[in-house]
Amino acid sequence: MGFTRGSAVRPILVSMAGLSAHGWVTLGVFGVAVLLWMVTRLDDTFVGLAAVLVLVGAGVLREGDLFAALGGEAIWLLIAAFVLAAGLSATGLPTRVALAVCGRARTVRGLAHRVTAALVLTALAIPATSGRAALALPVFLALATALACRERVVRALALLFPTVVLLSAVATLTGAGAHVITSQLLADATGAGIGYAHWLLLGFPFAVLSSHLAAEVVLLLMTRRADRRHPLELDPAHVAELAGTTVTGPLTPSQRRALAVLVLVVTLWCTETLHGASPALVALAGAVLITAPGLGTTGFGAALASVPWSLLLFMVTTAVLGIALTSSGAAAWLGGALPGDTADELTFLAVVVGVSAAAHLVLQSRSARSSVLVPLLIPLATAAGLNPAAVAFASTAAAGFCHTLPSSAKPVALFASVEGAPTYRRTDLLRLSAVLGPLTILLVLAFAWAVWPALGLPLR
Repeated sequence: MGFTRGSAVRPILVSMAGLSAHGWVTLGVFGVAVLLWMVTRLDDTFVGLAAVLVLVGAGVLREGDLFAALGGEAIWLLIAAFVLAAGLSATGLPTRVALAVCGRARTVRGLAHRVTAALVLTALAIPATSGRAALALPVFLALATALACRERVVRALALLFPTVVLLSAVATLTGAGAHVITSQLLADATGAGIGYAHWLLLGFPFAVLSSHLAAEVVLLLMTRRADRRHPLELDPAHVAELAGTTVTGPLTPSQRRALAVLVLVVTLWCTETLHGASPALVALAGAVLITAPGLGTTGFGAALASVPWSLLLFMVTTAVLGIALTSSGAAAWLGGALPGDTADELTFLAVVVGVSAAAHLVLQSRSARSSVLVPLLIPLATAAGLNPAAVAFASTAAAGFCHTLPSSAKPVALFASVEGAPTYRRTDLLRLSAVLGPLTILLVLAFAWAVWPALGLPLR
């Protein structure tokens, strides 16, 4: 989505002599918020909203800064995307497609990569990783029942599902709230964010490659050679029956209508430069179509009930906090105060990507991580002579790695506690992270250096 500079953003109040009073207040409030997110059980959204209200009361932010963000284009895009996802899920089409793809596998490796491909595709239709993980859970349970006699394979699948869901989120702008925050912060600081089509062009190839590499890592760590050599005997119809759906016969009328709306919306998102309609407006039109009486696949009220309002409010508060860091001059001041030589761009980028990949050990929320890192990276990248958008995108892509602990991400926690099927252990996550973490960092560096510049995101 092509964000533009917000009119409510205050000018940066920073001087060579030091930081302004507003900057110190912002740093203090932000530091306390991050500390509370890290070490307390207080609700993340409550902490973020309280921090924003303190900044409003201190005069760092205006009331309009908060309310403009609540009614901003990014929020409406996500609300409409969740409504679209609800209408699509109500037809059972995502589960049907996933089971049709997975049920035809004849080897364990083939099954792993078919599952991976199906999960990557869900990033085009379902916003937020937690929603995609919940949608994929019935597919996993059906496969786990069909493969009940092969426990190691089931445990590998239990680890594969959340791993791919998290890594493939970078495929689209709506794949995670952190992506929208990154684009918004870039727009506020530089005047332009990263649009849906450009994000898709940059993120989808990375999502595909990183997800399939992760599938190989999971297979090698969680299964034996004999497991991978022994053929599978899956009956797609039986697996679908276990999941409470069907994969035979033509698509139902509701499935065809939902698919048509999805194709229309994604096509319009990707051709924004041709027609000029913003992604949020297109998404709202799609949401109306998919909930329209007689035409839609679900009721408007039921679709709205599926929207994670707390998540959206948390995303707003973290985005506003990030804007406060930029507008008060705190981010620029802190960036200039950080030690280190930024002359070597590869070293600088490696540090950024490494810190972004490890940040989930400190901040569990991907949105919070973007709100902390991106405002600091923009002035640092500028000082290093690098493109802030390229550095921010690389940081956001690296933040997709958050697999170390069950508490590191909601999809990991969801599949760690599945009832009725064997799942992975904490030690399995640690072994996976020891391999996947460095692999993800190297892959992001390779894309940032050689691939993304060729796709319109130069490093300099």
